[in-house]
Amino acid sequence: MSYRISLTLSALALLLGACAHPDVRGAPAADAESASAKTGDAASPEAADEAASEPAERKTPPRDAAGFERWVAGFRERAAARGVDRDTLAEAFDDATFQPSIIELDRRQPEFTRAIWTYLDSAVSATRVARGREELAGHAETARTVEARYGVSRTIIGAIWGVESNFGGNFGGYEVIDALATLAYDGRRRDFAKEQLYAALAILADGDIERERMQGSWAGAMGHTQFIPTSFRRYAVDADGDGRRDIWGSIADVMGSTAHYLAENGWQRDRTWGREVVLPPDFDYAQAEIDTRRTTAAWRSAGVRAVDDRGLPQFEAGSILAPAGAHGPAFLVGPNFRVILRYNNATSYGLAVGLLSDRLAGDPGVQGEWPRTLASLSRDEVREMQRLLNELGHEVGAPDGLVGPNTRAGLRGFQREQGRTADGYPTHALLRAIRAAAR
Repeated sequence: MSYRISLTLSALALLLGACAHPDVRGAPAADAESASAKTGDAASPEAADEAASEPAERKTPPRDAAGFERWVAGFRERAAARGVDRDTLAEAFDDATFQPSIIELDRRQPEFTRAIWTYLDSAVSATRVARGREELAGHAETARTVEARYGVSRTIIGAIWGVESNFGGNFGGYEVIDALATLAYDGRRRDFAKEQLYAALAILADGDIERERMQGSWAGAMGHTQFIPTSFRRYAVDADGDGRRDIWGSIADVMGSTAHYLAENGWQRDRTWGREVVLPPDFDYAQAEIDTRRTTAAWRSAGVRAVDDRGLPQFEAGSILAPAGAHGPAFLVGPNFRVILRYNNATSYGLAVGLLSDRLAGDPGVQGEWPRTLASLSRDEVREMQRLLNELGHEVGAPDGLVGPNTRAGLRGFQREQGRTADGYPTHALLRAIRAAAR
């Protein structure tokens, strides 16, 4: 079996504020409060869509198909100057089409976010678990080969495959060249889209895929496990030895490329991603952040205990996550979880992949109860909460309607003042208390 790996372009960390890797199709993602989406973290599984939906300031009138054609002509000239050959440019742009629906998606601003338990209900559904087990059984030899080469478990590979595209059932219906050209012409992150478009041209020139088969999401993420073009150029492998890296049609290439991505980003062989745990009643929720890292022994000494007979995972640098605060389950996660976040930088995404992997391996799902009766706050309500926290002296930064580390810290400060459990989890009851305090 031959593995052909191209390192022509460096993989960029994020696509449209949603991912370090490959995906942007509405998977959960990074927190807009962070200095960059790559290092942020989301309280809800749709923060990426929301961060990507903020309308950009428009200094020009709305664009149109005629303007798009002029832009494409100019881009072809610039690409030719970079050395892209005439045949590749003709294949890419002779029939390029402006996609107004992509611009609408790019500027979309949902009013509400989904609660993490709603996201996980879908991402780790019984149907998806059953389908994943079937797919892994059907590709067992390939999975074993990839697992042995890269040290990434087949169930993690299967989980990413399932979360990203439902095992190929939905990896997007847009032609990637059209999508990226539209975003480079009139998207909010035009420079990024241009870089991805150049990488997509290189993929065509390499002969890995034909234009019409290079399909993906509206934001340019491609194939079964949703690689953006620069990530494809760096991490995709020809695992079946046919001379092409085909993450659209070759499951061997899909599995090999996904495992190679994780291995190159620090995956630790034979180590778990994390495990559900039980926190003590007096737990300090300010410690429940991904950047707070302690040994398993230290967490055990702080009262953290296993939820079942599998015990606590052994980590030198483990973090506690409590995505629903004191109201729901908690997890002790380690280095491999942080590698998953390199694929898509969101707690909810990482948990979906980890939990689906566990279920594919036959382990139980989440055993704690989610607070399903708690309704999500709207973005306007979160903005109001942030504004009032600032007024009360709990600085959270500019109100943006997204809950991240700064907002959670501000909420914990207010909760401590009020004698409440300081878990930093936003609820309607907490918003009412903040309103009352601000009167």
